[in-house]
Amino acid sequence: MTERLRVGIAGVHGHGRSHVEATLSRAAELELVAVADPRGGGAVPDTTHVFADAAAMIDAVELDIAILSTPIPTHAELSRLALSHGAHVLLEKPPVPSVVDHRELLRAGDAASRAVQVGFQSLGSAGVPATAEVAASGVIGDVVHYGAVGSWSRSEEYWRRAPWAGHRVIDGRLVADGVVTNPLAHAVATAFAIAGAVTPEDVVDVDADLRRANDIATDDTSSLVVRLRGGARLAAGLAVTAPRRTEPHVLVRGTRGHLVYHYTLDTLHVFRDGRALPRTYGFERVALLDDLVGHARDGSDLVAPLARTGAFTRVLEAVVGGPPPTPVAGSLVRSERRGDEIFRVVDGVEDAVQAVAWEGRTFRDLGVL
Repeated sequence: MTERLRVGIAGVHGHGRSHVEATLSRAAELELVAVADPRGGGAVPDTTHVFADAAAMIDAVELDIAILSTPIPTHAELSRLALSHGAHVLLEKPPVPSVVDHRELLRAGDAASRAVQVGFQSLGSAGVPATAEVAASGVIGDVVHYGAVGSWSRSEEYWRRAPWAGHRVIDGRLVADGVVTNPLAHAVATAFAIAGAVTPEDVVDVDADLRRANDIATDDTSSLVVRLRGGARLAAGLAVTAPRRTEPHVLVRGTRGHLVYHYTLDTLHVFRDGRALPRTYGFERVALLDDLVGHARDGSDLVAPLARTGAFTRVLEAVVGGPPPTPVAGSLVRSERRGDEIFRVVDGVEDAVQAVAWEGRTFRDLGVL
């Protein structure tokens, strides 16, 4: 490798621009040699090659790291191509739309002796293993179950942001752009990491109750209960139809207390029975790009390797392959205009997603929504 690692980025507008800025801010160790986007390269150095097509960029330019912020159906193919050309890959979430793709990409990485880091930023926090350690320590007694809660607000325009937005399948290819698998995917992935679920085989069963308030083909208001190998359960209540954004979190409910881990804030709150107030701890986080650079240079372990996301991919596959989402009752849905955007809000959804995680049951079993 050269002294500075050569980086190519596919998809440089929207969220992809953050990867451009992150690379340029590390000029002492990284060189942005190429970008690819059908909408143009945007503001990049004059020395950066600009391509309209991601595959053409990977074929034409020698890269040490390929960052892929492209539509979900392209992830597996572009990642394999980059690996075959000798590049490590930083792949946006969700990584791939099926367990078959997940396994094939793992094999491709092994064959090329190159790594795939997945863009689950929350897994870069020291709070994730710390929460798992506290859960196992007995401080809150025996673990009853794990939970994940997310209530965000996304406009109707959000579901029209790209041709694949709001779809489960498009042109015969899995897309998986629902609330469970894309906007609040971090909640599920972080909960799995804390629960110790890594591979597809760690997921025994998925009971998904998917709902939608928007006119889309996928889910925007959903609950699921996942049974894990070893008998543990994980319940997730996730929605982007709340009236406002609240901080998403992972819950660990025990027989003598519970834990709340805010993965966007890297803070753990330990609630013990008989104590009036929780103990709160803060943790440091490593950026995924920095972590991948360290791996490329010295082979250090990754914090969010593809191998760690197999359980998430199993759930994604179950969600996309299961029955289509059920429309939320019209009496519960109202429209709000905020500026130039319209938001569909589901009344009571904030309480409903919390109940799913706390009770360990779906909307259907709770009789809500």
